[in-house]
Amino acid sequence: VQLQASGGGLVQPGGSLRLSCAVSGRTAHNSVMGWFRQAPGKERSFVAAIKWGAGHTYYADSLKGRFTVSRDRAKNSVYLQMNSLRPEDTAVYFCAADSSMIQSNLWFENAYAYWGQGTQVTVSS
Repeated sequence: VQLQASGGGLVQPGGSLRLSCAVSGRTAHNSVMGWFRQAPGKERSFVAAIKWGAGHTYYADSLKGRFTVSRDRAKNSVYLQMNSLRPEDTAVYFCAADSSMIQSNLWFENAYAYWGQGTQVTVSS
């Protein structure tokens, strides 16, 4: 499985961005697709995840209501819609995937075997 994240850029506070993650290779029905981010000088943290088959979604508590994760199985892609962006959302955003994790582990980066290269999101006026 290979992942390619895109869609990052510079946006003003209050603006929106939609990140995409193109998935190549076989994606199992029970795969989990995750988004993580790493701000400068900080550890990588969980943003959101979605179950590839059922479409169930999971979010970091602090991001609920502003971020939405979705997937398009026909296009083999996962998306992260980010609204009302704040300067503290500035980070490199990574998509990740795994097909054999326990659901309770989807919040943790070491549960994901496959990672994209990351895309930079900068929120600044």
